[in-house]
Amino acid sequence: MLEREILLEKMKTSPYKPMHGKIIHAEMLTEKEKFFRIQLEGTINLSAQPGQFVMVSIFGYGEAPISVCSSPSDKGYFELTVRNAGILTNKLQRLGKGDMVGIRGPFGNGFPIDNMFGYDVMIVAGGLGIVPLRSLIRYIMFHRNDFGNVQILLGCKTPKELLFEEETKDWMRRAEIKFNCTVDKGDPDWKGNVGLITTLIPNVDINPMRTYGVVVGPPIMYKFVIVKLLEKKIPEHQIIVSLERRMKCGLGKCGHCQIEGAYVCQSGPVFNYAQLKNFKGECHEKAA
Repeated sequence: MLEREILLEKMKTSPYKPMHGKIIHAEMLTEKEKFFRIQLEGTINLSAQPGQFVMVSIFGYGEAPISVCSSPSDKGYFELTVRNAGILTNKLQRLGKGDMVGIRGPFGNGFPIDNMFGYDVMIVAGGLGIVPLRSLIRYIMFHRNDFGNVQILLGCKTPKELLFEEETKDWMRRAEIKFNCTVDKGDPDWKGNVGLITTLIPNVDINPMRTYGVVVGPPIMYKFVIVKLLEKKIPEHQIIVSLERRMKCGLGKCGHCQIEGAYVCQSGPVFNYAQLKNFKGECHEKAA
């Protein structure tokens, strides 16, 4: 009887078994991205660290990895932002308050927060890269005295693709951080910078040995941003990136996200550049 009870308890907490998540808030942020606040069934708390992801499923449609964009300091719920990019994400965007989804996780290694305590942090976000970085930003804001200077550089293609617009306005108003935003192409109402995000980096004043550079964005952006951070003399192990790979299971079992013997869903998705530059092939070309 005892063995059966142990087995049943393991089944409840199995990483293979989705937990029931109820959508308690949903809203469109842009034409393509929708924001969700989700509460797990019962008293379960997700406890995701900044940079981790969950596997989100809808019965009959499949499962996909989605970055958590809330902070561990946000208790009782967690938040996701989903871009409409396929069958499952299209179905997700049709859901609203009160609907249920399956949740597995959290999975992967997050940003190395413990190593970043006391350091300055320079955050470089491109497009949808602001989603996992929002989790880190909210964590830093909640624990502001644990970190040094904070600079946020945000870039997107056009003003209408800017995510978390109200929050970015708050970041801009805060005296304890420096925030700068740029778009590839402006519109008549845009009053900010126009140009690639790399144009913002040369003007940033940092102490490189005391700075962590955290970069998340489209793969093509990494190559050029990392070059700029290296020119700033930030040490390779203090340049942090998050990789986008075709993760299918989150458990290092399926092999879809394998690079050079490492499973991104387990060893990553967060890596430092000292680790990353040793990867060969596709990944090295995208994020070298």
